[in-house]
Amino acid sequence: MQVFLDLNAAKGRFGPCALTIGNFDGTHLAHQALFAEVALLAKSKNWRPAALSFDPHPARIVAPSHAPKRITNFEQRAEVMTRCGLEAILILPFTPDLAKVSPEAFVKDILVAALNTKAIVVGDNFRFGHKGAGDMHLLAELGLQLGFSTHIEPAIGSRYGVISSTLVRQAIGFGRMSMATRLLGRPYALTGAIVPGHGIGSKLTVPTLNMEPSSEVLPPNGVYISRTLDFDAMRSWRSITNIGLRPTFNGDRLTIETFLLDPFDGRTPANIEVQLLRRVRDERKFDSPEALKTQIFRDVARAQAYHRRIAKWHPAL
Repeated sequence: MQVFLDLNAAKGRFGPCALTIGNFDGTHLAHQALFAEVALLAKSKNWRPAALSFDPHPARIVAPSHAPKRITNFEQRAEVMTRCGLEAILILPFTPDLAKVSPEAFVKDILVAALNTKAIVVGDNFRFGHKGAGDMHLLAELGLQLGFSTHIEPAIGSRYGVISSTLVRQAIGFGRMSMATRLLGRPYALTGAIVPGHGIGSKLTVPTLNMEPSSEVLPPNGVYISRTLDFDAMRSWRSITNIGLRPTFNGDRLTIETFLLDPFDGRTPANIEVQLLRRVRDERKFDSPEALKTQIFRDVARAQAYHRRIAKWHPAL
């Protein structure tokens, strides 16, 4: 995927394109439907399938107190976009000046003149321009005037309601990892750099990796069955992850500690991704390290049984 970080860099190099526009936080199944439609349109016309997004989230500029927490980082979003067939993305810096641009100027000057957009694919709740004054009807009118086609995709439902980034945040916030997986089309994952731990794992003879997460959205403190990946070395391990404050050891800051259930060979990775598959229990304080150790081995046995079931019934995972 080709990434452009400002409008000047994209001018003359971005289109002709089929384009979708949004923040795409979470890159959930509804976002993926937009990406797939863009890729299909672009292929039929020999255009470039592309996306326009913003950094920071516009709400951080126009309504900071209501800005949502970030679900995924850019690397995670780009990976999903690429898998869905997109080939380019412009990350447009969202500034107070951009927030004041009228809907008409946004379309004419940015989408058409700068990006050479030939088709636009958005959801039926799409808003754009100063104070969100533009909607799908205005977009379609401008398309007729300026020579691009407009494709409005309806909302996508699920057993939990209409799929949205807000619904994904709620699922993660309640620790409902199976629900989050169904909304995202993949397990919710935390990514981050490995940081020094407290040596607890080595004392328990269980390989342990401690991570500093990049995501702003975290599930409740507790123990989770997980899968851990090291993309640099193309390695993965079955695992179980504790998110919390380590109350048995009077911890005072959040830690994310992952116990690997498979052999650990080679160098310690610099960065990992931890996919959270299922919540096991709340974090709690134990009377002694020995009691904690006993509970950890119970948790490990439960995680191993879960992974065996997954391997039997869903081998692709």
